[in-house]
Amino acid sequence: MSNANSRGMFSFLMKEHIVAKPGFNRWLVPLASIAIHLCIGSVYAWSVFNPALTQQFGVVAPAAGDWDLSSVVWIFSVAIFTLGLAAAFGGKWLEEVGPRMVGVVSAFCWGGGFLVGSLGIVSHQLWLIYLGYGVIGGCGLGLAYVSPVSTLIRWFPDRRGMATGMAIMGFGGGAMIGAPLIGYLLNTFAEAPTYLGSADAMNLVTEAGRRFAETANGQVEVVVASAAQAAELPGGGEAGVYAVGTGDTGAAATFVTLGVVYFVIMMVASFSYRVPPADWKPEGWTPPEERDDKAMITRNHVHINQALKTRQFWQMWIMLCFNVTAGIGVIGVAKTMMTEIFGSTMPGIVTAAFASTYVLMISVFNMVGRFFWASTSDYIGRKNTYHCFFVLGTLLYMSIPFLASAVSSNPSVIYLAGFYAATMVIFTMYGGGFATIPAYLADVFGTLHVGGIHGRILTAWSTAGVLGPFAITFLRDMSRHNAITELVAKIDPAVFREAFGAPVAQLDALVEANTVTIARLMEIVPPGTVDPTSSLYNTTMYAMAALLVIAFFANLFIRPVGERHHVENTHPEAAPAK
Repeated sequence: MSNANSRGMFSFLMKEHIVAKPGFNRWLVPLASIAIHLCIGSVYAWSVFNPALTQQFGVVAPAAGDWDLSSVVWIFSVAIFTLGLAAAFGGKWLEEVGPRMVGVVSAFCWGGGFLVGSLGIVSHQLWLIYLGYGVIGGCGLGLAYVSPVSTLIRWFPDRRGMATGMAIMGFGGGAMIGAPLIGYLLNTFAEAPTYLGSADAMNLVTEAGRRFAETANGQVEVVVASAAQAAELPGGGEAGVYAVGTGDTGAAATFVTLGVVYFVIMMVASFSYRVPPADWKPEGWTPPEERDDKAMITRNHVHINQALKTRQFWQMWIMLCFNVTAGIGVIGVAKTMMTEIFGSTMPGIVTAAFASTYVLMISVFNMVGRFFWASTSDYIGRKNTYHCFFVLGTLLYMSIPFLASAVSSNPSVIYLAGFYAATMVIFTMYGGGFATIPAYLADVFGTLHVGGIHGRILTAWSTAGVLGPFAITFLRDMSRHNAITELVAKIDPAVFREAFGAPVAQLDALVEANTVTIARLMEIVPPGTVDPTSSLYNTTMYAMAALLVIAFFANLFIRPVGERHHVENTHPEAAPAK
């Protein structure tokens, strides 16, 4: 850090000005880290926004002008992609300026991103939500995510896994608070659309896939809501016809509220950061004299620029990327997936409230897994911990298609319980992978530049943020299109025309306008037809299992970094004094 920067107006944010004084309680640092990570961890509750954002015009049901699920899911993907890029650049910057400066900047980005996103919702400009929540907010995510890592590793050299697990478990637990908070705010700010009457009492016409109702004031674009959809309105509602463009989902006001609240919390937590004095060690702790080959812990260091030239870095990159890809696509559509797989076969149990609770429990197990697996890795080694992730994860992903198929023919609670348990264990390992990777990096590359190396390996998260949602939405849309085509083939064309006001020849336009859905088709198919909704994700689950197999072998062949890569041989000017 230059003297000019040290004397600048922001000098109070620099790391040389936040060195802890004697007697400082190191446990205060994890508390500040957890607070920040709880705020940014609400990104995992993104799927709670899906219904509101895909029904901005229709409110009670998707209208023709509404954004589709695939478009909305990609906002989450952009945020995660930007997170990885911001972490890659911010990790090295963190080593120069310290955690307080990085934390403050992240607060402005994350809070400000929500405010910009709210403008996109109000104006119905999707690109503004991408810019605000996805890009600006994603920068805040990446900076906030890496801000405590190297600091915690230096404060807790005796328990690297536990320390990073404590901080990063906050990120996994963010949705535990965020999901119910978002749900509460959406309900608080929502307004029901105008109810025009029952579908039987209205004169409905279809033009270019859109539904219109004849009223005293002329034609009005409408959506036809089922009883289940109407029940989700504030105060409940009746099945029937609702005017498009009336009412409010409450999404814009929710964005504004969250932006302000998260900004305040993150600013307070950032000013609580402290860094340890040079050569600080916990009282009574003695560093190991030699490397523990079982845990692959080295006392040497690798320069941040040299780390990218080692095969170990890229093996770990593949491990993290594929582990995240397998989980992040599911997280992005968790609420929708639970509803689609079990909602049609077990409607009395799998309600909207049940699906929201499912999202909450994902957050709980994601959070617990981060602390549990990271702490466990202090005892069994990081390599063995990742072996557990990939072997057990492969088996669990392969079990999901079986459970989904079984419940479609036999709606038994045991299949729902099996699905619930399998996905919860998966999410403990998904979170555990994030929490364990910083300690794994410190073991393999040393602690000199672990913050920067950690930031750069998070580009694997960026890649996974694109691969996961793309795979799950692409394969789901393909399965959905095939399922609709097969169902329509079983329906009498006259019955189809009567139900949707248009011939089968206009199927593509009707599907594009959200007029024809699997749920609506199941109302008019011949008796005994099996609902295909529960099998929409089968192909995706097999693909995710295959990725974990590849990641297993990448981890299996990791070996200690060769001496030629050690900092004293590549960048002797940066080598710490011995």
